[in-house]
Amino acid sequence: MGTPKVKTIGVLTSGGDAPAMNAATRAVVRIGLERGLRVKGIKKGYNGLLNEEIVDLSPRDTADSISHGGTILFTARCDEFKTPEGQKQGAEICKKHGIDGLVVIGGDGSFQGAKRLSENGINTIAVPGTIDLDIPCTEYTIGFDTAVNTAMEAIDKIRDTSTSHERCSIVEVMGRNAGYIALWCGMATGAEDILIPESYDGNMPKVEQQIIEHLLRNRALGKTHHMIVNAEGVGHSYSMAKRIESATGIETRATILGHMQRGGSPTAKDRVYASIMGAYAVDLLCEGKTNRIVRYKNGEFSDVDIMEGLAVEKKIDDYQLQIAHLLGK
Repeated sequence: MGTPKVKTIGVLTSGGDAPAMNAATRAVVRIGLERGLRVKGIKKGYNGLLNEEIVDLSPRDTADSISHGGTILFTARCDEFKTPEGQKQGAEICKKHGIDGLVVIGGDGSFQGAKRLSENGINTIAVPGTIDLDIPCTEYTIGFDTAVNTAMEAIDKIRDTSTSHERCSIVEVMGRNAGYIALWCGMATGAEDILIPESYDGNMPKVEQQIIEHLLRNRALGKTHHMIVNAEGVGHSYSMAKRIESATGIETRATILGHMQRGGSPTAKDRVYASIMGAYAVDLLCEGKTNRIVRYKNGEFSDVDIMEGLAVEKKIDDYQLQIAHLLGK
């Protein structure tokens, strides 16, 4: 590696927590120390940075964390850091504590903060940590795999009772304005209908009529249950259930899985990929890089400028949508 361009690095987790954030943090700490750097943990994201909740980290501080969900550094929202004054103050606090390189683990909002710190003289590398998979430049984000598997297991269980009671079930999954969790869960559980914001035009009556026709068609063919996986970005699951039951006479229940999808022990994929991304971020800082996103694309880990990475348009694959629809018939 040669002589590192930085001497002290910090690491923080920001925004919504995601399984395997701890694996990425652990890698930053251990690889940083291996490279001869001093490593500091910043608790509670940008809010903790402004409040100077900064501690030295050793390998022992991350011991046994790789198997736990959540984030050992905690996370919090921080409106103050969205202002130029807050961003300048954050950079000054980094300099005060000798932090000349920073790893930010979070989503697109966190990356905007990372860019501002870079503009204020702090070498900053962003690592995509979000269950939503909505970072445009990368095919993988930390926590998505675990969240999908958690939701899939819950939907499988709901289908069992839905079958027993001959119900229609609507299960709402997280994802903000992205439908990746819903699409993956719908395909993985054999859902009859999958609703995602990318293909939702805002016409709920039309969507519900299509579901009703599908439900009645399947019931006429002898199918005794019907599973609808609904994305958070579409929503209205409870009211939708009431309207479908009223129109069909078929008992319809809605379940919103909510924040259970953020927690739990990370999958092997999340642990391994997060570890590599954390280590990669440290090596970028050692090379003197700044304002970069670590990404996974075309089977390889690489990096890209933050604004360039966020400016890329990300779409749900049309072929996947087509197959999901055909498989649910």
